Amino acid sequence: MRFRHFVAAGVATLLLPLAGLAGHASAQPAASAASAAAADIPVSPAPSEQVKLGYFIEWGVYGRNYNVKNLVTSGSAEKITHINYAFGNVTDGKCAIGDSWADYEMPVSAENSVDGVADTDDQALKGNFNQLRELKAKYPNIKILWSFGGWTWSGGFGEAAKDPAAFAQSCYDLVEDPRWADVFDGIDIDWEYPNACGLTCDTSGPTAYRDMMKALRAKFGSRYLVTAAVTADASSGGKISAVDYAGAAKYLNWYNVMTYDFFGAWAAAGPTAPHSPLFPYAGIPQKGFTSAEAIAAYKKQGVPSKKLLLGIGFYGRGWTGVTQAAPGGTATGAATGIWENGFEDYKVLETICPATGTVGGTAYAHCGSDWWSYDTPATILGKMKWARSQDLGGAFFWEFSGDTSDGDLVSAINTGLK
Repeated sequence: MRFRHFVAAGVATLLLPLAGLAGHASAQPAASAASAAAADIPVSPAPSEQVKLGYFIEWGVYGRNYNVKNLVTSGSAEKITHINYAFGNVTDGKCAIGDSWADYEMPVSAENSVDGVADTDDQALKGNFNQLRELKAKYPNIKILWSFGGWTWSGGFGEAAKDPAAFAQSCYDLVEDPRWADVFDGIDIDWEYPNACGLTCDTSGPTAYRDMMKALRAKFGSRYLVTAAVTADASSGGKISAVDYAGAAKYLNWYNVMTYDFFGAWAAAGPTAPHSPLFPYAGIPQKGFTSAEAIAAYKKQGVPSKKLLLGIGFYGRGWTGVTQAAPGGTATGAATGIWENGFEDYKVLETICPATGTVGGTAYAHCGSDWWSYDTPATILGKMKWARSQDLGGAFFWEFSGDTSDGDLVSAINTGLK
């Protein structure tokens, strides 16, 4: 996710029977069978209620010491509707386990367990998966999706796209493994980026993504959620325009539009700019790099507004060597962060570098020679108001462990979408 997410099929269905009329009579049954098969693929409805979704990272149980139980103690569990568990891997054209130890092998202590009972050595399912099972028992309204890919593991999607049906089968078999089949309610695909470049470059073409989503829906059927995290690059000739997202949307319940990480210290000298602006502002370094422009681009393609979720980052991006308080200043490099330079959790930044201004519907902070941008409860409320005005399906965020111990940012999303 952060580690840098309709119509055409119906036309094909109409053309197949007509093609049979132009050829031999014996071709008609095959064409009709193909049409029937296409008609059997469920069309996915948009969410009927506002989605409030958060990513839970599997590796958070290590250095961050962020466990599923933290969703309970922070009060966040009662304010969300869905969780994306990140990440499963994509390798050899198949869905695969990301980290078996964190996922289902690691014993969880009574202190860190949702139900307050320690895992035993002979327990069939341990780790995060069992904790998610306990969370669902406590909050049965929460739906959990297993997210595959992400910035680091998206390189395998190109191979998977060569045989979408085989890929879909592998994902279904993994999600429905008898050891944890009751934990997951669906699958989320985080391909960064189809027919474009992320950590690696993909050349599968503009329709491969649609074909993959069609295969996933055909395999998972209507009982499961099938969603995807997608780019927010609405620049001219950018990543949104490289794929038939409208065609794929027919088979998906919604898109998580990654409306963050527009700007950051990968441009070491600046100019400083907020990483998640809602609107354009005077002096923004790149046209098409705002949340509003991204949402508009998907709508223009033909994606229904209710199938679009607005993305929120529970973190900031920053530079050092900055003398100018307002955006647009020069820098000497990335500001120091606990987990990586140029990146810091909101729960840290709200204390060490409180917001000093707003621009484009988000906040920024200049403290000493550091310059950070991030969303606050106040700017999130503004973004949720805008999301409602656009008739969006809700919002999602990356990721739980960046929030305060009291879940201040989750609370803002919940309040703003009521």
